[in-house]
Amino acid sequence: MLDAVINFLNDIFWSYILIYGLIAVGLFFTIRLGFVQFVNFGEMFRAVLGSKEHDRAGITPFQALCTSLASRVGTGNLTGVAVALYLGGPGAIFWMWVVALVGMATAYAESTLAQLYKIKNQDGDYRGGPAFYIARGLNAPWAGAIFSICLIIAFGLVFNAVQSNSIADAVQGAFGIDKLWVGIALAVLTGIVIFGGIRGVATVSQYVVPFMAVVYLLVAIYVVIVNIGQVPEMLGLIVRDAFGLEAAGGGIAGAMLNGVKRGLFSNEAGMGSAPNIAAVATPDPHHPSSQGFVQALGVFIDTILVCTATALLILLSGVLVPGGELTGTPLTQAAMTVHIGGFGHAFIAIAIFFFAFTSIIGNYTYAENAMTFLKLGNLPALVVLRLAAMGMVIWGALESVATVFNAADASMGLMATVNLIAIVLLSGTVVKLTNDYRAQRKAGKVPTFHAADFPELEGKIDKTIWNRSDPG
Repeated sequence: MLDAVINFLNDIFWSYILIYGLIAVGLFFTIRLGFVQFVNFGEMFRAVLGSKEHDRAGITPFQALCTSLASRVGTGNLTGVAVALYLGGPGAIFWMWVVALVGMATAYAESTLAQLYKIKNQDGDYRGGPAFYIARGLNAPWAGAIFSICLIIAFGLVFNAVQSNSIADAVQGAFGIDKLWVGIALAVLTGIVIFGGIRGVATVSQYVVPFMAVVYLLVAIYVVIVNIGQVPEMLGLIVRDAFGLEAAGGGIAGAMLNGVKRGLFSNEAGMGSAPNIAAVATPDPHHPSSQGFVQALGVFIDTILVCTATALLILLSGVLVPGGELTGTPLTQAAMTVHIGGFGHAFIAIAIFFFAFTSIIGNYTYAENAMTFLKLGNLPALVVLRLAAMGMVIWGALESVATVFNAADASMGLMATVNLIAIVLLSGTVVKLTNDYRAQRKAGKVPTFHAADFPELEGKIDKTIWNRSDPG
């Protein structure tokens, strides 16, 4: 009975509501915000690299970007891309690009709102996210509570089991180490980091995430340079196959469906996950929109850079053949072995370890934010959450139970649906904030948020957070 209910919910969410809803909302914000992801692309880098703000209540925009990338850049970028290519053909990558480009506008909107409605917790640290802008912006705390519970189930617990399962499989396949020991070691490493709280995760992420992404992209660049003569043909193949013009491809329906699904799972734009860490940052410039730009860049890095790198590695290797048996991680490992020899197998296992481990600690930060909203941000409750997360890491390394993973998908589906409705209802505020930011930048000023210019937010935002930029 439970399986039937969960499968029904997943069919509704992932076959209808989210596949079309996430793209529709992305197009809605793209048009309503004047193509913000293209017009203000340079602002994304400025908001990350120009950070000079120091505020002990928050983390830096760079740390926020790295922590969100820690969650975004996971097995979906290595395994998920391979699955998309296997099921949907090369054209699936084109639709991943489309989802990312419109999703950047959605990511901008949700993270801008998360910044605006953030609060300080009992320890004086910034906390926020969809639950907070749902409760404060829409006066619907009950919906914020539903969102928070779903977030804790999906990101705080079950998805960590999925990530550890991928690590255990890859490590056992490459080095022959028993999965139990992999799970225990991974749980210990996870505990060391997450018992330092969000600030500890942010500190680790700002070093590990750039390192892992740069190394992986450098290998991909090397492969592209070595095979540069074939690259234009591969890119052309991706575009042609996206519209069903390749007989050997997955057809336009298969390419679109698999590209859209894998793209959404990879970059998480609109899911309501990344805004939880966006709210924790001290923005620079001191305006909610600047964190929106930071998280839009995260979507670009995740899909346009990292997912494309994996796709080119696979397509240039020649190991993807119609009717072949290889898919997922083995397909990516086989492709890398073609390019760099026997070490390719181990390289992908190591990459999956770093990508999936940082996803585990990144996911934890979202759950801790949700605990704050539910008034469970005290130390005893957080210790229980941390121990539960570690337990799921060990369990996930040993098991692969479809019912539990399907439950996580249903939980995330409900969470994303609530978030999409909320950000569309609050879109007027996002438009006003964006216009305010652009007007100040055009006037040669450093964009600064002034609460007095937004009287409709009276009683909904914490002025003590913004008062240093708006003394009045």
